[in-house]
Amino acid sequence: MPIPSGLETPALLLDEARMQRNIARMQARMDALGVRFRPHVKTSKCPEVVRRQLAVGARGITVSTLKEAERFFAEGVDDILYAVAIAPGKLDHALRLAQRGRKLTLLVESVAAAEALSRHGAAHGHCHEALIEVDTDGHRSGVRADDPLLLGIADALRSEGGSGARLAGVMTHAGSSYALSRPEALAAMAEQERSRCVAAAERLRAAGYPCETVSVGSTPTALSARSLEGVTEVRAGVYVFFDLVMAGIGVCTPDEIALSVLCTVIGHRSDAGWIVTDAGWMAVSRDRGTQKQAHDFGYGAVCDAEGNRIAELAFADANQEHGVLHWTGDPAIDLAQRFPLGSQLRIVPNHACATGAQHDSYAVLPAVGEGLRHWPRFNGW
Repeated sequence: MPIPSGLETPALLLDEARMQRNIARMQARMDALGVRFRPHVKTSKCPEVVRRQLAVGARGITVSTLKEAERFFAEGVDDILYAVAIAPGKLDHALRLAQRGRKLTLLVESVAAAEALSRHGAAHGHCHEALIEVDTDGHRSGVRADDPLLLGIADALRSEGGSGARLAGVMTHAGSSYALSRPEALAAMAEQERSRCVAAAERLRAAGYPCETVSVGSTPTALSARSLEGVTEVRAGVYVFFDLVMAGIGVCTPDEIALSVLCTVIGHRSDAGWIVTDAGWMAVSRDRGTQKQAHDFGYGAVCDAEGNRIAELAFADANQEHGVLHWTGDPAIDLAQRFPLGSQLRIVPNHACATGAQHDSYAVLPAVGEGLRHWPRFNGW
């Protein structure tokens, strides 16, 4: 797709048509599996993107910061899950958000956190909604379904401080799916995520605790699950744009990646076979997520301005504002002639969330007959 002239680089490009296809694909899959879909908006942090996710059937959103919750409550979203274990110092902020009359569900993973949440709610005359984080793969945080602490956390939510908190259910994230690449392994991880989270919910119910919500999800497992029996909702985030890591895992193709960074050639080191651009790690991030995959793309895959991959250019080095591309093709090529000063290239990101976080807006590639649009995004906590 041609790039409109006059766009100052580095610029974060968003192919809206690809994004819309990605949104439709995930929603259709969740609908077919019979579960509610709650997209994780940390990837885009953009109201324009989230409106499109909600428009096709998403119910509620997931956030990773209270700032995200604040911004999207202001946009009219009325059901938000803050999917990071709540720190005691953030409880007052969470209370202010919940008191706006919208639904904010919080996350706990320990008895101490559950007690703190319950005491805080009771002290302020508010009942916090809470999920217990379940560890289904040893990847990050949470409590195992068979751990005695699971019932202890539930009891702390129900009894500590009176009616200051309410157990709404359980949540898990199979982040270890990012290390997989075979369809059968991804399907097995999706089933492990499902079965262990459902087991936690069943254990709670058997002990007399309510557990309406059973929330699972990651982009790889959401796109690989064969059954979601017992699950009430799925969360996924990076699917909206996809990236090279997702392509390496095998849940998308490079042609489905909707995000890229436009950059400009600002110099050459012909003796070293280098092309220098104005997109360093401040533009693409330091994320090297493809490093452990079958193909290491360095700091991203290099394409021409139309988005066609240039396999002979490797984004091997990055300084803060300089991207150093290494030519691996015919050494007789005159790089200054083939990639002259001022010519433009595109970098496809390893990790869409990390690259997006380096920018304050998307330059939305227009359809035929439309002008360039800019969609603001935000960062921070």
